Amino acid sequence: MISAASRRLPLNGNKHENPQLSFYLGLILNRLSTMNKFFIVSLVFFFALFGCTEVSAQTDNENQAPHYKIGIFAPLYLDSVFTKTTFRYRQSVPRFIQPAVDFVQGALIALDSLQDGEDYIDAFVYDTKSYTESVPDLIGKGKLDSLQLIIGSVKDAEYLQLADFALLKNIPFISVTYPNDAGITSNPFLVIMNPTLRAHCDAMYSYILQNHGTDKIYLVRQKGAQEDMVASYFKDFNNQDGQPLLPIEVINISNNNLTADFLKNKLDSNRQSVIIGGSLDETFAENIAKACFGLQKSYPIKLIGMPNWDNFQALFNKKNLPDLPIYYTTAYYNDKTDEYSKSLNYAYYSKYKIKPGDMAFKGYEAVYRFTKLLVKNGEEFMNRINDKTIKVFCDYNFRAVRMNNVVAIPDYFENKHLYVNKIMNGLISKAW
Repeated sequence: MISAASRRLPLNGNKHENPQLSFYLGLILNRLSTMNKFFIVSLVFFFALFGCTEVSAQTDNENQAPHYKIGIFAPLYLDSVFTKTTFRYRQSVPRFIQPAVDFVQGALIALDSLQDGEDYIDAFVYDTKSYTESVPDLIGKGKLDSLQLIIGSVKDAEYLQLADFALLKNIPFISVTYPNDAGITSNPFLVIMNPTLRAHCDAMYSYILQNHGTDKIYLVRQKGAQEDMVASYFKDFNNQDGQPLLPIEVINISNNNLTADFLKNKLDSNRQSVIIGGSLDETFAENIAKACFGLQKSYPIKLIGMPNWDNFQALFNKKNLPDLPIYYTTAYYNDKTDEYSKSLNYAYYSKYKIKPGDMAFKGYEAVYRFTKLLVKNGEEFMNRINDKTIKVFCDYNFRAVRMNNVVAIPDYFENKHLYVNKIMNGLISKAW
């Protein structure tokens, strides 16, 4: 456990610093003066985790103020990247830890932003990849029993372990980044912020139904288990009453024949065609985008991709795909002009001398929003999960999901508010 990163929210701004930590940082910064700024900043963060067992501050009426305890979980791999106080990677921060680092740094800035309230908040950061205090160890030793809220950027085993613990102790567990239910059922304390693939396909289908019901619609796919899932989701949505509501034609291809000439035989130059790229594969996405680009001057085409397509650099190449709009669904849209974004940008740059990445924004938003929700509603947290008065960057609409409609207990709560974004000429904008 990184109780070294356990952090009591400083409500009056007083912080107790560790002199030994300052000494270590001085040595590190002198030794690494020729290294890049990004690496040094990240080392500062890691040594802060190891060097400070607790950073605390109290309000004048600490004993009378309500206390709230939240746990923030992320795979920091600190036991892997440090030998005691020696950082093992001398040239750069390893990529596999950077998302978690960004997430936690954003979370800590959110805690700093919550200083003005009357309530007393204990926030603890846990490294889910710790060798000595894994999630099962923490649970077995009762170290998580006093938590009132769990916020995690976790997946796989730790996701299931925290979800089971949350159900056992009736503690809300906010899964921030993992777009998967992991087969969990009957757990009304699991809240999925980043929707599942099924939810994305549902939102995509609804968008097409409302805006392109009279157009030619093609679901283009290749072989694969995920592609099978996408196709089955669209079939389920389109055949809810036993008959297809939209005339969706499925085109099965291999990457070798996904070309403009191949698609051309299916299209009508006098009618708009909606092409759903039914694969999460990057090569597939690039090939279908190139094929659509080669046809867009002669054929009216609308290309709609999968929710992970915003991670594919080839789709942002405005030289290869000029003026080709590519649409996709996402739970996150932030033009970064709001006051919260400005506050995060300022604080992050002040601390680390770099701009925050997307994971920092996600960590900030989740901790700020749900900590405020806990303080405001206490035991009524789950009943007020959609409190519209608390908004940071994005809109959310959490709905109970029941795989079996006969069962009264929700399997989990999932965010059903999805934006339709557009990639064009290397930029992202909100389309709907």
